Amino acid sequence: MSNELTLSREDIVRLCERVEGAQRRAYAIPKLTDEYPAMTVADGYAVQAELRRRYLAQGHKLVGWKAGLTSKAKMQQMGVNVPSIGFLTDRMARPENSAVKTSDMVHPRVECEVAFVTRKTLKGPGCTRQDVLDATDYVLPAIEIIDSRFSGFKFDLPSVIADNGSSARYVGGGRARYPGDVDLRTLGVVLEKNGEMVAMGASAAVLGHPADAIALLVDILAEQGEELPAGSFVMSGGITEAIAVKPGDSVVARFQELGSVSVRFVE
Repeated sequence: MSNELTLSREDIVRLCERVEGAQRRAYAIPKLTDEYPAMTVADGYAVQAELRRRYLAQGHKLVGWKAGLTSKAKMQQMGVNVPSIGFLTDRMARPENSAVKTSDMVHPRVECEVAFVTRKTLKGPGCTRQDVLDATDYVLPAIEIIDSRFSGFKFDLPSVIADNGSSARYVGGGRARYPGDVDLRTLGVVLEKNGEMVAMGASAAVLGHPADAIALLVDILAEQGEELPAGSFVMSGGITEAIAVKPGDSVVARFQELGSVSVRFVE
């Protein structure tokens, strides 16, 4: 798949409006490539950038970014071979152990991730794991609630990027730790739903090391002429496959060394 821009400005705005409508009013839409089969990854990011501009113009604040599809499990689940990124705003954040509504989402699913909070600006290209660790203030456990807006949860990479990497909500919690105090490669995590274990994994599932996912994210930002500012909240990608949730479900992610983070779901 080429990485050149093929969409016109009008197409980008039109697709952005389509995605924004689906996100704001929680309805499913056909994947964008059904109508634009030649759509590329670059086109997907152009739609995502337009969506970000629009949300910021409405008063959302950009708080950070997320890497998506970074684990082998997720790549296999979605049939892709490179990670993608999406932006995070203050309105997606939810407090630890809060009740999250599912009625404003289409296909809510949860993933457990290691989140990084930066204290220095990171720039690509050529960002390394060590650059990321040096720029990190602390790491903490997080649950990301993803929500693909595409019918039947069927999509491809350009469509999911345009849909902001299925970003919906996120919850940070547990214990903040300095990155030098934990082995970020071998952290075990267990995801429990309603008291039963539904998924488990180790942080190495994320490209071998979660900081490598952040480095890739910084390089993808560089391709778009952007950098990762100090004070960013960055999620490094799901360690396990994504687990579907519905009203009444309660989810806890238990991380070795980082404590646990929980969230429950209501109508």
